[in-house]
Amino acid sequence: MIPIRDTVPSRRVPVVNNTIIGINIVFFLLQLTQGSGGDHYLLLYGLVPAKFTDPQISAYFSLGQKLISLFTFMFLHGGFMHLIGNMWFLHIFGDNVEDRLGPARYAFFYLLCGLASGMTHLIFNAGSRVPTIGASGAIAGVMGAYFILYPRSRILTLIPIIFIPWFVEIPAFFFIGIWFVLQVFNAAGSSGSAGGIAWWAHIGGFVFGILFLKLFDRIPATGFSSRLQSATRKKQSHRFQVIKPTHGETASDLYGALTITQYEAMVGARKLVTVPWGLQNRLYNVIVPQGIGDGQVLRLKGVGRPRPDGTRGDMLLKIKIQHI
Repeated sequence: MIPIRDTVPSRRVPVVNNTIIGINIVFFLLQLTQGSGGDHYLLLYGLVPAKFTDPQISAYFSLGQKLISLFTFMFLHGGFMHLIGNMWFLHIFGDNVEDRLGPARYAFFYLLCGLASGMTHLIFNAGSRVPTIGASGAIAGVMGAYFILYPRSRILTLIPIIFIPWFVEIPAFFFIGIWFVLQVFNAAGSSGSAGGIAWWAHIGGFVFGILFLKLFDRIPATGFSSRLQSATRKKQSHRFQVIKPTHGETASDLYGALTITQYEAMVGARKLVTVPWGLQNRLYNVIVPQGIGDGQVLRLKGVGRPRPDGTRGDMLLKIKIQHI
């Protein structure tokens, strides 16, 4: 299952989340420049449990090198697809958690989730000499927080069936719940890091993400966070929107609502909307013209139900302008 987007738009630009994604990309580019020294680079900055538990190996590393690896490992990746997969999950789930916690609390939350995931991996794989790298443990913490904050959100998911892409909306609690159960089964059925995947790091990150959310949600936001949140308030609504159509006076026409901001109403916008159709969703591009007013209607021709003559009805989207 490949998540495409969630249905909960963030109200602000996720500055910290975007910065974390940028840092991960920079670290990956630095990895590519190591050449033959790549293995040493991973041993130094990756999380190697034996550095903390095996006296002979521990002697090769200073205290500072061992401590810094507890944080640097979460910014390293084993390949391009590893990086892309992790950053895509962080992009989808991280912006909403940052929106709730604020930039400062979210930054500390993310780092603590990564640290907790690494410590969990270290406990369950104490003698391992294999470097563990990747942001997935920290991202698991973000997913744990999302699981608690937005259980009723829906995740537009791509399920490839042979060569046919099948898009379906899955409740967030179910999508993330299935993901977590798979981590537990894989951890129970392996040494905890079989196939190069640190399953216990995922489990630890997820569980501690829920615990840290409860803690950080009680800590008041700083004045800096409040000012930054105000400055980063989005001028645009979510580009991807889900339309829940209703039937009109005629059986063939459908009706729905499209939400935009005051800024988008003034300058225009392009939206990608999904319309539930049977067991999957159909995607349509919608162009919102400049100067549109609240309550005006856009007509999507041929998107409605079939008529007796073989043609299709239309969908009429009523514009709702957010006043933020």
